[in-house]
Amino acid sequence: MTKFLISFPSEAMVLAEEDFEAVVEASHAVIDEAKAAGVYVFGGGIDEDVDPVLVAGDGTVTEGTYPGHRVPNGGYTVLELPSREAALEWAAKMAVACRCSQEVRQFHYDPAS
Repeated sequence: MTKFLISFPSEAMVLAEEDFEAVVEASHAVIDEAKAAGVYVFGGGIDEDVDPVLVAGDGTVTEGTYPGHRVPNGGYTVLELPSREAALEWAAKMAVACRCSQEVRQFHYDPAS
C-alpha cells in the first residue's frame, strides 16, 4: 500500500458563504467513507491564522518559510491506497465534496516510517 497526499490550496475553494456548511458536511462524508474503507491516515486544513516558522538544528527560530517558498495553505488528506488509480478516484470524490480540483501526490516509500 502506498500513501497519497490529496490536497488543494485555499484560493482554489471559491464558494458563497451560504454554501460553506454544505461543503464541510460533504467533505466530512468523504472522510467518513475513507475511514470506513480503512484507507484514511490523516487529514486537516492548515491554520492560516498561525504564521509558519523555520527551526534550525540549533533551535534558532526564524519567522517565515524557506526563501522563495510559497506558504502552504488549504486542505490536506493522506490516504493509504493500493494504486494511483485508487488515489485518483478518491481525489475525484474530494473534488466533488470541496467543489474544487484536488492535487494528488505520492509519498516515496520509506520502510522506517
